[in-house]
Amino acid sequence: MAGPVMINTADSVVVYRRRRNVELAMILVAQVIGLAGYALTHLNLDGTLPPEMLSVAMVWVGLGLALHIAVRWRAPYADPLLLPCALLLNGVGLAMIHRIDLIPDPPRHDVLTQLIWTGLGMALAVVTIVVVRDHRPLQAYTYTLFLLGLVLMMLPLVPGLGVELNGARVWIRIWRFSFQPAEAAKFVMTIAFASYLVDKRDALAVAGPRFLGLTFPRPRDLAPLGVMLALAMTVLVTQKDLGMSMLFFGLFVVMLYVSTERPAWLVLGGLSFAGAAFLAASLFHHVQVRIDAWLHPFQNYDQNLQIISAQFGYAWGGLLGRGWGLGRPGLTPLAKSDFIAAALGEELGITGLMALIMVYALFAFRGLRTALAARDDFSTLLATGLSFLFALQVFLIIGGVTRLTPMTGLTTPFMSHGGSSMVVNWMIVGLLLVISHQVRRPVAAPTELTLADDSTQLIAVPTAEVRP
Repeated sequence: MAGPVMINTADSVVVYRRRRNVELAMILVAQVIGLAGYALTHLNLDGTLPPEMLSVAMVWVGLGLALHIAVRWRAPYADPLLLPCALLLNGVGLAMIHRIDLIPDPPRHDVLTQLIWTGLGMALAVVTIVVVRDHRPLQAYTYTLFLLGLVLMMLPLVPGLGVELNGARVWIRIWRFSFQPAEAAKFVMTIAFASYLVDKRDALAVAGPRFLGLTFPRPRDLAPLGVMLALAMTVLVTQKDLGMSMLFFGLFVVMLYVSTERPAWLVLGGLSFAGAAFLAASLFHHVQVRIDAWLHPFQNYDQNLQIISAQFGYAWGGLLGRGWGLGRPGLTPLAKSDFIAAALGEELGITGLMALIMVYALFAFRGLRTALAARDDFSTLLATGLSFLFALQVFLIIGGVTRLTPMTGLTTPFMSHGGSSMVVNWMIVGLLLVISHQVRRPVAAPTELTLADDSTQLIAVPTAEVRP
């Protein structure tokens, strides 16, 4: 009888290209930039390429290609810019850690440890892509994730397990390995916040009493989230973890605002933060020390040696920098971890540091773009939370190193020496790739139906708007 019949179900939909070949090309460019920093360091210091250049290049390129293959296999519609941005930042960080390793005599080999943590983080990103595939079922584990996050944050308080370093009790040590559980907790709690806010979105946005023109949520709706946040903040304050406390509070306020679309939450969050900051500065000595180092660093040279050395390093590097291997970043204490941005600013200049900040901004922008394109509230909130978590951490640590804000003790994502942050950041990349794949993949495909009279009907997808 009749042939195929085209039935339009809507006016238009967005269809994204996969862009995996573009991603591969950008991955190779990003990895070449990291390897160039490694090679230029030796050319400027020794006049020759390092003897292990080929083997290092094979390992580094192999790790990137393995992750790209996993994305091509399991998340073919994932955002093509997320992975190259992460690899560029990671590669530059490894090159700078190696450059600082060469300063003492004999040289250190911390870059090997960092490369191992990088490989482990990439492996967990692959596991996330392969196992999770669809992030939306995570929404069912709200309170389990809250509990897991709190347990992780409380681990450093366990006698015999937690250790205190640099005045903060935020680490646990198992055998010879140290780990910062709060880094994993921030990842877990972001998922929990997104899940809870999706369930209570309408109640938090509309229901509740009004005061001074603002609508407040009912206590029974906000209480569970408020209790969880209060417990988390109490644990972090007890551990003297100022940076992570600010990170959690900022994440909470922004996700609440995105969920309810009420600017009043930003106002209340800002006032609450100002009050808490004033109280902390009045009660806690370590907070007072950091504020004094921010406002009056030169009044106590010995105590503020880090921040003073960083400022001199920026000044000596100038606009274009001294060049790889030609600066003196070793004069700044903890240049590999807390102050790696200062080392990069000295050898790459303000121009090079700004370029890296733009890569960070591009990564966060692509995550937020994924949130805007999402078709469900949980995807929107989760992508927003992960992207903002990343952006806020970069702002706090680089702001502290450049004296825009007080120092917080956070790590520079993908670049600072340390395994906890590296592993968790790669897991964030893996989950963002999964979310972007689900957001960008086609909603439906044309379906051919066979009717009782052997004729066929073709249910077509709507008119497509193709986007890169």
